[in-house]
Amino acid sequence: MLTPDQISDFQRDGAIVVRGLMRDWVDVMAEGIDKNMADPGEYASENQVSDGRFFDDYCNWTRIPAFEKIVRQSPAAQIAAEAMQSKTAQFFHDHVLVKEPRTPKPTPWHQDSPYYFVEGQQTASLWMPLDPVEQASLRMVAGSHKWDKLVRPVSWADDSDFYEDGDWIPVPDPDANPDDMVILEWPMQPGDAVLFDYRTVHGARGNTSGSRRRALSLRFVGDDARYVDRPGRTSPPFPGHGMTAGERLRTDWFPIVYGN
Repeated sequence: MLTPDQISDFQRDGAIVVRGLMRDWVDVMAEGIDKNMADPGEYASENQVSDGRFFDDYCNWTRIPAFEKIVRQSPAAQIAAEAMQSKTAQFFHDHVLVKEPRTPKPTPWHQDSPYYFVEGQQTASLWMPLDPVEQASLRMVAGSHKWDKLVRPVSWADDSDFYEDGDWIPVPDPDANPDDMVILEWPMQPGDAVLFDYRTVHGARGNTSGSRRRALSLRFVGDDARYVDRPGRTSPPFPGHGMTAGERLRTDWFPIVYGN
């Protein structure tokens, strides 16, 4: 489904945009997000905003049929496998992010990888808006998935350290050093998707428009991904998983949805 140039760009930059990939799934995504917001899961957060509303929640695909349908039947898994150059795509988790109109709170610059208990060269996340986005689109630091060290993970609420220990580099500020980093950012329509490596540094501006910005993100891992111990509780935590360092993620919790 991806062209050789798209795969090459993903491998080089750590992120690409795929136009129209989920155009036939926008209504299903909207159904799932409506259900999720009406009945939040145990990890739901309002992200402490004083104006507007910034809602996010994850790991709800097993209790929201619309999300499970997307995970198992949409093109997302195949696209992820092709970008990762993996024979398989194993589902990790879903993530809903909704910024209501005139919600100025930004999504801080970060990498997803340090928050997760999985590492590997083959990881892929799809960020899919359900509404047209201009200024509130996802922003990616090109090539940051190849940095020597991971970025310090912090709490979105107060910028405190997410873990007590770790060998991290400071959180970058690409806007303060525009000549040092290449920022990838795309205006998007419903059905478009940004596909990116877990290690790619990304963030988003606040939603200062008069329209909602709903997005669903799906996270996949490939053949080489393995469980890794972190110096504290990960996000998502998946308590009781029973895995040890170096193992593939257990397939009864994290199903292989594309390939063998």
